Amino acid sequence: MLEAIDHKIMHCYPGMVAIVTAAHNGEENVMAAGWHSYISFTPPIYGVAIGPERHTHQLVKESGKFAINFLPLEKARFISQAGTYTGSQVNKFEKGGMSFEYGEATGAPVLNDAYVVYECEVTDCNTYGDHDWFVGDIVQFHQDKEKFLDNGLPDFDQLSIPLYLGRSKYTSVENNSRFENHRIKD
Repeated sequence: MLEAIDHKIMHCYPGMVAIVTAAHNGEENVMAAGWHSYISFTPPIYGVAIGPERHTHQLVKESGKFAINFLPLEKARFISQAGTYTGSQVNKFEKGGMSFEYGEATGAPVLNDAYVVYECEVTDCNTYGDHDWFVGDIVQFHQDKEKFLDNGLPDFDQLSIPLYLGRSKYTSVENNSRFENHRIKD
């Protein structure tokens, strides 16, 4: 039975963690973000919540650009490191052995191991509680097409998608996961 409680709970997991990258004045950084969302399909707009104390916040604010990277389960350790260490003290790319190229549209790092990346230009930023919500137009898409079927769905023979459960714990969506189709036909 559902009952009122006297403390906060946060039930937004399991969920995909986005890896946010940004660069400005020869400095780049990477962070893990659990709070992010597609906001509009046409035009393509994406948003991400970043705490002002995060090093990436400063880089996004100053450059006006960021990239959203999605990594496979095999890179869950890097995802965890990207959310644990601070880029003002540690080069997280080097520590995690993650290589990247600078995005052609934004100059933000595009992770070589990502299966999907959105390069974004900031169009808005608002403060909500203890985070700033950065909104960006997606100006360039990147996709590892070998990881997707012709219908656009992930090919789970080629890709294991990590789902963050909280407290540095992950599970995955893969071919042996249970899938249900509830398509409504009129």
